[in-house]
Amino acid sequence: MTDFTLDRRTLLKGGAITLATAATMSAEQLLGYAKAWAQASPWKPEPGAKINLLRWKRFVEAEDVAFMKIVDAFQKANNVTINVSNESYDDIQPKASVAANTGQGLDMVWGLYSLPFLFPNKCTDVSDVADYLAKKCGGWSDSGKAYGMYNGKWIGIPVAATGGLVNYRISAAEKAGHKEFPKDLGGFSDLVKGLNKNGTPAGMALGHASGDANGWLHWALWAHGGALIDKDSKVVVNSPETAKALEYVKGLYENFIPGTASWNDASNNKAFLAGQLYLTTNGISIYVTAKKDNKEMAADINHAHLPAGLNGKTRELHLGFPILIYNFTKFPQTCKAFTAFMMEPEQFNPWVEAAQGYLSPFLLDYEKNPMWTADPKNTPYRDVARTASTPAGDAQMGENAAAAIADFVVVDMFANYCTGREDVKTAMSSAERAAKRIFRA
Repeated sequence: MTDFTLDRRTLLKGGAITLATAATMSAEQLLGYAKAWAQASPWKPEPGAKINLLRWKRFVEAEDVAFMKIVDAFQKANNVTINVSNESYDDIQPKASVAANTGQGLDMVWGLYSLPFLFPNKCTDVSDVADYLAKKCGGWSDSGKAYGMYNGKWIGIPVAATGGLVNYRISAAEKAGHKEFPKDLGGFSDLVKGLNKNGTPAGMALGHASGDANGWLHWALWAHGGALIDKDSKVVVNSPETAKALEYVKGLYENFIPGTASWNDASNNKAFLAGQLYLTTNGISIYVTAKKDNKEMAADINHAHLPAGLNGKTRELHLGFPILIYNFTKFPQTCKAFTAFMMEPEQFNPWVEAAQGYLSPFLLDYEKNPMWTADPKNTPYRDVARTASTPAGDAQMGENAAAAIADFVVVDMFANYCTGREDVKTAMSSAERAAKRIFRA
């Protein structure tokens, strides 16, 4: 086996570790790299530090395995402890909020969307980490900056996003008359209707699915020129454009598989893999699982960005994963060092590869990873950072926009109309009242 000892001088020269070598690093080799990195790092962990880190539960097992290898190497190289706990998407925000309110229990959270913006005054300024990573990794995408910065400083590091893209069965789409995936709203509606007519239905979540429902329903609102708030954070959801979006989504919903109004983030995965569903919006995890368990299905799966809006532009809300450090932690240097270490190219590239497209980085150099083009079905997920918008839309992210998505204001508006609980005017008025309570002057 090749000797992989790495001294501080080698690391400072840029670490001549190729992607291929990094991807095959043993635990011993990774530890050697971690020790050399620790010597050169501008952040020196506090002696005996013990960190409690909360993260979302994995949807791709290999991603979690790669992450824990990084955690293990960092712990051993720095003689610190990082306790990692995992929660479902929907449980991350409540637990993170409890810690923020009580000032105890957690040091770091790797969460969803705009989590740091729910309590920006409880987040450590990580601008030094963000600048360090930008210099090493090609800079941040505009969406990465929007997900991490608040009033000129970084309150979280946007590690990556899971793309909320269309997952569909190629054969079913072709039978419905679409050899190429439609690029406009009318074509997409026609495809969904055709799939239902052929007994191969589509289905996208309208329940409190933090990732899936928020993602595609914000897309539908924006695609029709609607918005929850304008660029000045004024509530503008009650509009003719929103009404058009509601009508469009209801037309899709009427052709969906039954039950989507109560779906969570795991529901569509299960239905698709069970052969009950032929089109949905999701991360790449359905395809990853199918490649392992059902190769015939995997061969028939493809991915696409959601269609362009009425203005011809593609705007999507993907599931961003920012990591934050609470400002009440006793070990800020350890937390910063770990955040920077885990996103270094030498282990972040193999981690991205292990995620198989489930993690789409906001740092631009990671778009060059060959895994995005080795399998053309992965390629749409490479470009997630370039089509992503934050939940604030045209406005700056802040506490109010973070609260609105956490409270499912947009999702509930669509669900209430599609299921018949409210008519168009009432659904918009209800959403307007809920938003104004959040965005009150």
